[in-house]
Amino acid sequence: MRFVRLLAIMFVLCSLLVPAAAYAAKKYQVTGTVIEIGDKVIVVEKKDGEKWEIDRTADTKVEGDLKKGAKVTIYYTMSASEIDVKK
Repeated sequence: MRFVRLLAIMFVLCSLLVPAAAYAAKKYQVTGTVIEIGDKVIVVEKKDGEKWEIDRTADTKVEGDLKKGAKVTIYYTMSASEIDVKK
């Protein structure tokens, strides 16, 4: 009986974790050549000429030598900074 109760509790706890993961922000990526670097922003130009300006923080993990002209892949998520509800 105790075993069945323990399994039921474990099942409930595990089922609560799944929805939290389902609501995590999607992850995206963009690949291109670095054309501008700043402390808080990086600008990448894709092959088609489209320029992407992406914010970065001190916590942004950088692997390799990040410099102008380097080919990079940037991984990012989208987050809202402001929401204006229309009436």
